[in-house]
Amino acid sequence: MNIGEASKASGISAKMIRYYESTGLITAASRSASGYRHYTEDDLNMLRFIRRGRDLGFSMAHIGELLNLWRDQQRASADVKRIARQHIDDLNQRIRNLQEMVATLSQLAQACHGDNRPNCPIIEALEHS
Repeated sequence: MNIGEASKASGISAKMIRYYESTGLITAASRSASGYRHYTEDDLNMLRFIRRGRDLGFSMAHIGELLNLWRDQQRASADVKRIARQHIDDLNQRIRNLQEMVATLSQLAQACHGDNRPNCPIIEALEHS
């Protein structure tokens, strides 16, 4: 299948497929005599694997590690779990950071009168932080 078909089947844009090839995340697809990329069912499975990893928020580095582990039939599941646990820790930290932002903005919004006066604690906090 060509890149457009692979894109549609995997849910990854053709531009991102080319990017993944250029960064070495995936090997370059074979080319037809006329120079068109040709993707196999194995390529499509790999693209779907990447898509699911991205949907879960894994970084490109972690997806690269997971791809290597996926290909390695001698892998230790502990290595896969370590990557997942690290990602969970990162996600939890992001959640905490977002919750702190919500709390701060909520306090500032509550302190703002929201009227026609120019004084606004939100602006003041952004100016002095």
